Amino acid sequence: MKLVDHFQHGLDAPICLTWELTYACNLSCVHCLSSSGRRDPRELDTAECKAVIDELQRMQVFYVNIGGGEPTVRPDFWELVEYATAHQVGVKFSTNGVKITPERAGWLAASDYVDVQISLDGATPEVNDAVRGPGSFRTATTAMRNLADAGFRDFKISVVVTRQNAGQLDDFAAIAKEYGAQLRITRLRPSGRGADVWDELHPTAGQQRELYDWLVAHGEQVLTGDSFFHLNALGSTPLPGLNLCGAGRVVCLIDPIGDVYACPFAIHEEFLAGNVRSPGGFAQVWRGSPLFEKLRGPQSGGACASCSAFDSCRGGCMAAKFFTGLPLDGPDPECVQGHGEAALATVGAGSAPRPSGDHSHRTRAVPVRIGWGAPVTTPPDRACDASPLAGFRLSDRE
Repeated sequence: MKLVDHFQHGLDAPICLTWELTYACNLSCVHCLSSSGRRDPRELDTAECKAVIDELQRMQVFYVNIGGGEPTVRPDFWELVEYATAHQVGVKFSTNGVKITPERAGWLAASDYVDVQISLDGATPEVNDAVRGPGSFRTATTAMRNLADAGFRDFKISVVVTRQNAGQLDDFAAIAKEYGAQLRITRLRPSGRGADVWDELHPTAGQQRELYDWLVAHGEQVLTGDSFFHLNALGSTPLPGLNLCGAGRVVCLIDPIGDVYACPFAIHEEFLAGNVRSPGGFAQVWRGSPLFEKLRGPQSGGACASCSAFDSCRGGCMAAKFFTGLPLDGPDPECVQGHGEAALATVGAGSAPRPSGDHSHRTRAVPVRIGWGAPVTTPPDRACDASPLAGFRLSDRE
């Protein structure tokens, strides 16, 4: 039996859980998947967060991907990281680097079961800062230097592939090598504020082909978070990953107020499964949510089922389809066979669903002081959709 067959009907616990601890962020990235910026006053407090961690330990969740917002701006962030690792729940957190001082980098380098992911969306300040805000390239590279100097090897540099940076993949790889890091590239989704810029920023068909060829050549050294399985239809060489939408099956999202969504990229009431504050907590949501039961059931391939490439791409990304107004059993909007483009042409203007909850700053440019220089203006971070297979051995669940 293929590994994917073990996963398509769901597991007793998620392999990879994304947890956005706060919507607060010093930045205002134009493509922020959670429309972060301002803190929600209803967010889980320290005690509630620790109770969730206790529950994850009982469920034997391997690790959590912590994001936001910028999670490090929570006053209790480092306390929660220590609590999680002390309770056998590994932590990988995404950050724009704003709090990674030399002292904190040393603390991280000495910590067990903690990984760090620095967000960078351009190999040059001009490309990066156009998306993440003025000064954000300098903030990120300073954090990288601090981690490297502290001896933290193989931290992650996370890149969302856009039309503007798709030609910089070799440059990103060189940056990762310079700092002793590992490159991780992910797909741009039309989620959060990303819905407003997707048409402008998502890679062209030609760039998708170049990306596939680049991943075939370099994929063993690069993490992708299973972002690009829709590209498998381009050739006979499959890209690494699950090749399956893991929403509600092996992954899910907890947001700052405890709402549980099927997918980190589908923050919308249609994909809301429950709340960790409800009786039974997160375990009850994961194991008993009617939404998750539906997602784990047999799925129709719709029109895609008759395509010769269906077994390769499985119809693509649920969130990308939903937020561009396409049916969930329809083609991915970036379908490499061209079916997505044709389907998008039938979507009426303004008919695509809007992402739920806008926590953006009232203005998109927010001055912040990063601790080692003058005030800069910059944008927010994203949950790190790491591969759901990371750290997984089938024997662990048998």
